[in-house]
Amino acid sequence: MSGIYIHIPFCKQACHYCDFHFSTQLGKKEAMVNVIAKELELRKSEVDDEVETIYFGGGTPSVLTLEEMERLIQAVYENYKVIDRPEITLEANPDDLVSSRAESRDLFLEYKNAGINRLSIGIQSFFDEDLKLMNRAHNAGEAAQCIQVATQYFDNITIDLIYGIPGMDNERWKSNIQKALDFGLPHISSYALTVEPRTALKKFIEKGVVPDVDDEQAQEQFHILVDMLEGEGFVNYEISNFGKPGFFSKNNTAYWLGKKYVGLGPSAHSFDGKHRSWNIRNNPTYIKKINEGELPSEIETLSKTDRYNEYVMTGLRTIWGVDLDRIASEFGANYLKYINQQAAKFLEQGFLFIADGKLLTTKKGKFLADGIASDLFYLR
Repeated sequence: MSGIYIHIPFCKQACHYCDFHFSTQLGKKEAMVNVIAKELELRKSEVDDEVETIYFGGGTPSVLTLEEMERLIQAVYENYKVIDRPEITLEANPDDLVSSRAESRDLFLEYKNAGINRLSIGIQSFFDEDLKLMNRAHNAGEAAQCIQVATQYFDNITIDLIYGIPGMDNERWKSNIQKALDFGLPHISSYALTVEPRTALKKFIEKGVVPDVDDEQAQEQFHILVDMLEGEGFVNYEISNFGKPGFFSKNNTAYWLGKKYVGLGPSAHSFDGKHRSWNIRNNPTYIKKINEGELPSEIETLSKTDRYNEYVMTGLRTIWGVDLDRIASEFGANYLKYINQQAAKFLEQGFLFIADGKLLTTKKGKFLADGIASDLFYLR
């Protein structure tokens, strides 16, 4: 089974913390949709099995018109074998979902009729002070309103929440989580605010306009998140993702388990098990190259060490862990010996444990999983 990821590189405005590839110039939106449809055709030979997930990410895919969305879904079906009832996810912002069409309920019906069966709504916070700091396009009222309406039409909904926001104390963070729980959502994704280079947030912190992110408070808020959600029956199946049984993201789970996926659109990444490729991060050049019948991408062949390191990184972030038997069979005895040696101190410190031959993070080790993984990487 394979996945299709479609990157829509447009946003109505730039969030202060975001370093994803996007443009706020929407004039080329129709041209972009046409060339992504063409890229789907150009790359159909890369997928020799069935597609089980289609994911619209970005950027802000909800800036697309219904016709543009349907055009891309149709292009997938025309060029690939798709399973019955694939998971089709649309990332959307609250301000798009509470448009005049949404208020009359038409928008959600249109999404369902187009084949969308999972919504990923970028809430980030239910408090205006947080949303203003991040320069989100919606307000707290729209955040609540869009979920109230969406839950009447979709069972499979996830929202994003951000913790570690400067000025957001633990009580406000608990209120954020509780507001999400009150809607009865089956899935929540939550991320620590990170300060990326070349973002407005980075500049504001350097100038003293905004206080720096407090890593200790972010860690506290992560543990609050885990305790509150697990207490309500959510499974923390990946560090940043919490789902009720039966509602784990099939698209994202495929990434973490090393399944194949094809990424379309500027800056999108693809993986076939042995190679990783990525498209150019430039909208005009991407459009020009695709129209000329050329794929504007670079490709990297992953070495055994690359594949081992990626497996360790993704495995430690999930409930499936790192299978030590797989390390031995796929990578060899030297890699198994190495990971056991490197993991010893983390096992002793209580950050890792072994169960059923799997190396996993403990509750206190979860937040530190990426750093622990880097210590388990095999250095060339």
